[in-house]
Amino acid sequence: MMQEILIIDFGSQYTQLIARRVRELNVYCEIHPFNKIPEITENIKGIILSGSPSSVMEEGSPTLDLNQFRGKLPLLGVCFGAQLLAKEFGGLVEKSDSREYGRAHLNSLVPNDKLLKGIPAKSQVWMSHGDTITRLPEGAILTASTESVRNAAYTFEGEETYCIQFHPEVTHSTDGKKMLENFVVDICGCDQSYTPESFVESTVAELKAQLGQDKVVMGLSGGVDSSVAALLIHKAIGENLYCIFVDNGLLRKNEFEQVLESYKGLGLNVKGVDAKDRFYAALKGLTDPEAKRKAIGKTFIDVFDDEAHLIQDVKWLGQGTIYPDIIESVSVKGPSVTIKSHHNVGGLPDYMKLKVVEPLKLLFKDGVRQVGRSMGMPDHLINRHPFPGPGLGIRILGDITPEKVAILQNVDHIFIQGLKDKGLYDSIWQAGAILLPVQSVGVMGDERTYENVVALRAVTSVDGMTADWAHLPYEFLGEVSNQIINKVKGVNRVVYDISSKPPATIEWE
Repeated sequence: MMQEILIIDFGSQYTQLIARRVRELNVYCEIHPFNKIPEITENIKGIILSGSPSSVMEEGSPTLDLNQFRGKLPLLGVCFGAQLLAKEFGGLVEKSDSREYGRAHLNSLVPNDKLLKGIPAKSQVWMSHGDTITRLPEGAILTASTESVRNAAYTFEGEETYCIQFHPEVTHSTDGKKMLENFVVDICGCDQSYTPESFVESTVAELKAQLGQDKVVMGLSGGVDSSVAALLIHKAIGENLYCIFVDNGLLRKNEFEQVLESYKGLGLNVKGVDAKDRFYAALKGLTDPEAKRKAIGKTFIDVFDDEAHLIQDVKWLGQGTIYPDIIESVSVKGPSVTIKSHHNVGGLPDYMKLKVVEPLKLLFKDGVRQVGRSMGMPDHLINRHPFPGPGLGIRILGDITPEKVAILQNVDHIFIQGLKDKGLYDSIWQAGAILLPVQSVGVMGDERTYENVVALRAVTSVDGMTADWAHLPYEFLGEVSNQIINKVKGVNRVVYDISSKPPATIEWE
């Protein structure tokens, strides 16, 4: 069995980032909520306890029996995890005089500590906690302090249990990756054999065993997740994979034809279906964002079901579900509050009697791209920006008409092509245009106009969970704005969205 690090999640916003850092070390890991811990099998080589928005002193805060792990497996407590270990074994955790948040520097490092091996004095770390450990637990040895936090790191004498009150997984902790490597590789003894190539080899073998000679149908979106998932399934079962790419009338300009051409180059068996009119009919008169999403989702399933019935004896549905979809649907405190309907997790209508196969369900987005690259997928597919399942349907605020779609397609095309032409596209996580339900006065030639306003949105991010607005050059924005107003009939004003996530979402609906 593959070696694994188990990450126990107490609800921290950084938990997925810990997992991604471990994966970057070519070591497999899984995240499980503290209240749903899996069986501890021999392949689990170590355990990381995550941070948490909760305080260990709060009644009802997350907890678990740490004796089942401590002294039996290498254990790393991060922030809340370190405080929980202190509290449970005789230490004292108290509220800080002031919230400790931001950069700090390690000092008084114990030179022979395994976790801090190779970490220089004054190494910068990132603090994010409102409580602090004021007394170490029994049998603990202090290994590092900062200017304001005396017990910044400690270990238990005679065992491989390490605790830190800072976050090594964030980039602000300059030597954090080295600390995680010390724990995962040196202390836990993981062999770093979890590579994109090994993932492809093992996944294709598993798919062959799982699917046999069965037929699989899969809806493609043109995005990296569904494309990589399809290529993996294709490697396993060849022509028994039937792919369907639906034109819902809400794609980017010329995207339907371009994506079909790309899939031909990959050898995939793909059928393109023009269903624009069905989607426009289903959306007619709808203005509520959630109602639009549901109408688009239902129509897609109806179209997909019709096409799937044309293929005889299909038993499986392929999906491009990735790990964050799974984690976010089984959170520490149950499914999170619905911000918007999710497009991958949640199952199928009862009338679609298909089993689901999800070859990417344990990968993060960056891992999906690495796997795609290892299989020879072209860069324009691998590096394609995420695009929402409902497409331009949620970038047109208000009701949807073919005329509005055409306007937005032309605006979006000028913006995205401009990013590519100026070498800016690959530095952006996601970009697009939004057609606002607002008209503004303008002057074109000697005539007064009263036409549409569009907003441009571009963000930088690692995984889409948080995002910052992209600081695009003013000259570029001015040039793009000028092109849009001159070339797209019906638009006389362009604005640029400079809000970050949170509090704003990446999409406007």
